[in-house]
Amino acid sequence: MVEFRLPKNSTVGKGKVFPAPVGAANVKSFRVYRWSPDDGANPAIDTYELDLDKIGPMVLDALIYIKNDVDPTLTFRRSCREGICGSCAMNIDGENTLACLKPIAEVKKAVAISPLPHMPVVKDLVPDLSGAYAQFRSIEPWLQSDTAPPPDAERKQSIEERAKLDGMWECILCFCCTTSCPSYWWNGDRYLGPATLLAAYRWIADSRDEHAGDRLDALEDPLKLYACRTIMNCTQTCPKGLNPAKAIAEIKKLQLERKM
Repeated sequence: MVEFRLPKNSTVGKGKVFPAPVGAANVKSFRVYRWSPDDGANPAIDTYELDLDKIGPMVLDALIYIKNDVDPTLTFRRSCREGICGSCAMNIDGENTLACLKPIAEVKKAVAISPLPHMPVVKDLVPDLSGAYAQFRSIEPWLQSDTAPPPDAERKQSIEERAKLDGMWECILCFCCTTSCPSYWWNGDRYLGPATLLAAYRWIADSRDEHAGDRLDALEDPLKLYACRTIMNCTQTCPKGLNPAKAIAEIKKLQLERKM
């Protein structure tokens, strides 16, 4: 059993401080956003003082330790722990990223952790992504072709055609880019956002897809596409190193070429 020391000024409920164990020498504070729809209380920040010698190197390791050994009420999403699933996307030290890929050592002071910004919160660090997923479905992210595939064979691409998809198929739909975009903050009900537009261009650029024109028609809208102001937050924050802004620019370029 780990021994904790509760300070005299600690409070009950939200805004609690969870001190480090007695004798801990390598201590770092984690300031975590807390909110629950069940208790009627306002959001607050709970502080967890952790012994870094007891946990792994990533922020997700700290959250799992808090959940398992300090405060089982903390709620967050996680799955693969390898930067593949995108489940643990959150705002860490002011930047949207994946908790499983964010080293604790990169944060010099207390580690501030909050849910992805400008999204409804389900609880604590869990954002409601149902709207973003609905927008993703709206671009019909699957191969559409009127030509039957070769019998007993795959639809082939040249090496050059396949290379055009690099930098797009790797998207894991963590929505770090979308929730970092001021244009999406202002017009999220109609602007599709960087993640969805990156996925849209992935199919427009696919040589096997025969509905590029229909896809471009569906994006010809003052806000769906053109609300992008090339602020570049999306590209800066992508934990996979992708460039959604470039994909959006390519879609705009194709729209312009169609009108010439």
